[in-house]
Amino acid sequence: MILMMNRRKTNNTFLSFIFLLVWIFLSMNVGLGQNQTSEIKVGVVLDLNTTFSKICLTSINMSLSEFYKDHPSYRTRITLHVRDSVEDTVQASAAALDLIKNEQVSAIIGPKNSMQAEFMIRLANKTQVPTITFSATSPLLTSIKSPYFVRATLDDSSQLKAISAIVKSFGWRSVTAIYEDNELGKGLMPFLSDALQNVEVNKNAIAPEANDSQIQNELRKLMGRQTRVFVVHMESSLALRVFQKAREMGMMEEGYVWLITNEMTHMMRHINHGHSLNTIEGVLGVRSHVPKSKELEDFQLRWKRSFEKEKTSTRDQLHIFALWAYDSITALALAVEKTNFDSLQYDNGSASSKNMTDLGNVGVSPYGPSLQKALREVSFKGLAGDFNLTDGQLESPKFEIINFVGNKERIIGFVNANSDKKKLGPVIWPGKSKTDPKGWEIPRKKLTVGVPMKKGFFDFVEVIKDPTTNITTAKGYAIDIFEAALKKLSYSIILEYVSLESPIDYNNLVCQVYHKTWDAVVGDVTITANRSLYVDFTLPFTESGVSMMVPVRDNENKNTWVFLEPWSLGLWVTTGCFLVLIGFVVWLFEHRINTDFRGPPHHQIGTSFWFSFSTMVFANSEKVVSNLARFVMVVWCFVMLVLTQSYTANLTSFLTAQRFHPAAITVNDLIKNQDYVGYQGGTFVKDILLDLGFHINKLKPFYSAKEADELLSKGISNGIAAAFDEVAYLNAILSQSCSKYAMVEPTFKTAGFGFAFPKNSPLTGDISTAILNVIQGDEMQEIENKWFRKKNDCLDPNTALTSNRLSLRNVWGLFLIAGTASFLALLIFVFLYLNEHRHTLCNDSESSLWRKLKVLFRTFDEKDLKSHTFKNSDVHNVSSPMTDHYIQSPSTVQITPRPPSLSLNMEFELRRIFLYPERRTLHNATDVS
Repeated sequence: MILMMNRRKTNNTFLSFIFLLVWIFLSMNVGLGQNQTSEIKVGVVLDLNTTFSKICLTSINMSLSEFYKDHPSYRTRITLHVRDSVEDTVQASAAALDLIKNEQVSAIIGPKNSMQAEFMIRLANKTQVPTITFSATSPLLTSIKSPYFVRATLDDSSQLKAISAIVKSFGWRSVTAIYEDNELGKGLMPFLSDALQNVEVNKNAIAPEANDSQIQNELRKLMGRQTRVFVVHMESSLALRVFQKAREMGMMEEGYVWLITNEMTHMMRHINHGHSLNTIEGVLGVRSHVPKSKELEDFQLRWKRSFEKEKTSTRDQLHIFALWAYDSITALALAVEKTNFDSLQYDNGSASSKNMTDLGNVGVSPYGPSLQKALREVSFKGLAGDFNLTDGQLESPKFEIINFVGNKERIIGFVNANSDKKKLGPVIWPGKSKTDPKGWEIPRKKLTVGVPMKKGFFDFVEVIKDPTTNITTAKGYAIDIFEAALKKLSYSIILEYVSLESPIDYNNLVCQVYHKTWDAVVGDVTITANRSLYVDFTLPFTESGVSMMVPVRDNENKNTWVFLEPWSLGLWVTTGCFLVLIGFVVWLFEHRINTDFRGPPHHQIGTSFWFSFSTMVFANSEKVVSNLARFVMVVWCFVMLVLTQSYTANLTSFLTAQRFHPAAITVNDLIKNQDYVGYQGGTFVKDILLDLGFHINKLKPFYSAKEADELLSKGISNGIAAAFDEVAYLNAILSQSCSKYAMVEPTFKTAGFGFAFPKNSPLTGDISTAILNVIQGDEMQEIENKWFRKKNDCLDPNTALTSNRLSLRNVWGLFLIAGTASFLALLIFVFLYLNEHRHTLCNDSESSLWRKLKVLFRTFDEKDLKSHTFKNSDVHNVSSPMTDHYIQSPSTVQITPRPPSLSLNMEFELRRIFLYPERRTLHNATDVS
């Protein structure tokens, strides 16, 4: 029994042991299954000897550690394989090739700068290995168009809207870009020119290896230019050396503007442990905005402890690129987890060869496309802000505008990446100035001014060259205006006049400014659209337009019928018709109530015509008493006032023009007659004449007022029929010979004379403002009186001879008003009259309509004794046995209704007898039964 119990106990123990082993085995299997992960190799290429890369590498390691600590259940784990690029482009490319060929990495982080990135991007495109950069910012990298290139930092071109906003905010029209002569600097320049529209961008490159002497020479060149706005785009270490030299040379004083780009604004406080901020005091900077967050503050504390522990440094600080490096690893880890890694071996590649430069054995990553797709779909809130990729580029945040004051950074405004709206606060400029710089300054040198060498028209500009001293001076109308404008400026300019010795060609003069041979062109230079493509012109200082001048002579045979010329035939006929119409309408309204419009028919017709026609010259002796007639006459008198005044003015012009007899008054006459015409040689007027249809053989140039006078005096046979030139020149000729010539239509529009300066020259605006001050003052009149003779008793050249008359189409609106007023008044009168005599039309149904109308017409021919104009008239009492009618008072007539048997004719005759007692005798006794 005991033995059996012991045996059973032993069996139970054995079973328990077996169950325990099974449980342990199963637990181990489950645990192994849970902890089984896939290792994904990722390469890192950085310059490990630089503080910049050490800071970023610390962030990368922390990001990897903290990510998997927060995501322990992920089935993938990234392992880093770090390579040193040794600050060399070739070495960086070799490191990337080694990682892809020998380590067969799934992705590469790096490199540090844009110069090292180009080959790595092309290699990534060939092997389909995504390359993620957090510090290569050149816009030119995008032009490679590799789908496996991911920029987890900002493209430099994204900050240009902020830079443009600053430049436009202060109205600067010219800037100088100082950039590093490599891929970093060159990549931004084309985009900068496009962003700063209507702003002149001068470019000045500085080599990365330039010494202090070379930097000083480049800055000295910039001091000799007018522009005082500098945009600096280069590595921060090189930029600090540039600013140090600029401060030594006095280029960090009042009047100068320095603007630095995003990378420098972020990194300047990290150079020389922050002491560099004192060097760039007064500088403006553009910086991508990093939103503050509790996660960022906590990370900064953890990073500082970790970095100090690793590097034993307490002065290096975390920068924006370290934050982007942290976010890049986070994005890559998220993308790796979403990618299916069935095979970790490259296709068509071999790892047997250890030759790092053997490109023939480089394979293609099988999971590169899926990893690249997953990476571009990653979106999260990172330490540097929202991490969103658009076409492989990190989306641009808003930018801060920074003003460096002392050793501090002041935020004076924000600019969104998709908007150029800006509102900047007060700025402390270089030299601790609070006055906004104008952005340019005339350097201490002479302003080279080109003037045209003319053969004539010396009143406008004349060049005098001293053969002994070889000094060129200039005088004339245009020169006096230019020098008067310079005196209005707040700064002084030393002038040096020069001139072309070749024949005058104004287009060539303008080209000298475009090619920067001269600083300006001053003289009688016309502003044209074509020339404005190459230079900027000031506001014009003369009248605009090209006109035609013809010889005139006194016409002894005056036109007898000249008084008919001011109006066209249609206008004469229309006016006559309306005079008849108005007279008739007024007669209708006044005939029954106004004794002036009564009497025999010929008297009434004469009065009506006399009344309406006399309104043209004087007031009428006849009075109108009807309100409708008064209304019509008010409107008609206004029409006649306008017509008579227009006639008088036009007649005066015609009588004056009759003193002269031009050979031709239209261009078409000249072309039709194939006459010779003249133009000033060397000007654009020749092109206008050819465009109008003149044959080139019919054009004769002249170069002075004397030559133009000689050609016009010779007549059509040996000279010219007309001279074409700008109004300013023609006025100069007329001021001397106003009795011989006159300007006639047409006038071709031009902008007048202006002074030419290089594109976006700051002098253009200042000189234009000064010209306005000269023109609006008394000085302009003094200059004109000095160079041009006063015109006395001359035909105004601005009053062109013309064959145009005042026609109906010019004043048809007046007749429309008069006709409408008359028509409305007539309608009202007819309505009132028919309403007053409606019993005549409605009460007698036996009479025909024609008889009723005859009664109405006969009644209309009678006086309306009910009118207020006859209330004081004597009316005799009349009675009749037939009507039993009695006149109760002189002003009241009562008539009993007509008996039914009384005819309309008899009723009319009886009314006539009662109203006119002197006509009691019936002319036709048979009418009364």
